[in-house]
Amino acid sequence: MSEYQYYEFAALDNALDGRAQAELRAVSTRATITPTSFVNTYEWGDLKADPRRLTERYFDAFLYLSNWGTHRLMLRVPATLLDEQTAAAYCVGDAASAWSSGEHTMIDLVAEDEDGVFEEDWSYGAGEGRLASIVPARTELMSGDQRLLYLAWLLCVQSGEVPDDAVEPPVPAGLDRLTASLHAAATFLRIDEDLLATAASGAAGYDGDDTASSISLRGWLATVPEPEKVALLLHVATKDPHQARAQLLGRFRAATLMPDPDDGVRRTAGELLTRARARQDDRERAAQQRRARHAAERDRAAAAAREKRLDTLANQQEQAWHRVDQLVATRKPVDYDAAVALLSDLRDVSCREDQIEAYELRIAHLRQIHQRKTTFIDRLDRAGPN
Repeated sequence: MSEYQYYEFAALDNALDGRAQAELRAVSTRATITPTSFVNTYEWGDLKADPRRLTERYFDAFLYLSNWGTHRLMLRVPATLLDEQTAAAYCVGDAASAWSSGEHTMIDLVAEDEDGVFEEDWSYGAGEGRLASIVPARTELMSGDQRLLYLAWLLCVQSGEVPDDAVEPPVPAGLDRLTASLHAAATFLRIDEDLLATAASGAAGYDGDDTASSISLRGWLATVPEPEKVALLLHVATKDPHQARAQLLGRFRAATLMPDPDDGVRRTAGELLTRARARQDDRERAAQQRRARHAAERDRAAAAAREKRLDTLANQQEQAWHRVDQLVATRKPVDYDAAVALLSDLRDVSCREDQIEAYELRIAHLRQIHQRKTTFIDRLDRAGPN
């Protein structure tokens, strides 16, 4: 197979009607089309449509993966829950871009593998299931959680599209505790783990949906004027409850958890990259030291095991010489190897017990009686002084 391209579109807020499905069928006769999805895999050729236009018109999420290293994620979010200006503050390059389309804000994230570093991160069928694992991040974004936007900015930084002296946008809380969907998005976009960890070191803590957050939400709700509470309940009862929940949580986060753009601790892209490289160096140095310690431990264990084996062999030398004769007599290469290994141990025992001359005499005799077994003699010669 010379090529692999995977396209998956998902309709999340509204199902595709019959007309929309017919229009999509005209785009591809072989795609799998349902009221909520459009999926196609290409081993040759390409999709005969612009994914951007398809997503703007029909879908809320799009994922693309190719065997030459391109990963692409596109999301469509109601503009009432995410405005273009907010998204554009984080999406600042070709790797991450944002724009308005009708009543929606679009986000397009692209990770390339121009150097072939990630050649092994795909296989046939590697796209299946990836979008489902990422889709909840869209809901989190709609609820005011801006961590996905910050990941988009980091993607631009690591792609070299952000000047070193450019100051980071507001850092959302909880970068050090990504949800499963945000972690899936970061992995899919190949965001460098050291860069992400460096950025997270300057982020505020975030309790997610635990008890502390629930208590905070209860306290905030108590401050919301009664008319606004009624309007929120009406929204839940008469409109999309998922969007109503997202709007409510978005207001809560804006009031209690959103980062302060003037907090005075924002870093530059260059600082983050420098610290990330230093962190990578430290991590690799620590890993090398661990490998060296483990290798030394293995060597010590092997040496101790060998000494124990030689102690046993010292009391069974005649049986060992007899075993050598039996192995050589089989004329099998694998038995020749076993015989040579046993002879090497016998030589070490002889050296320990100052009996090397007796050993050499027996080796000379062994060579003489088996001189026509050239394969064995060759193995004996290659094993060293025997």
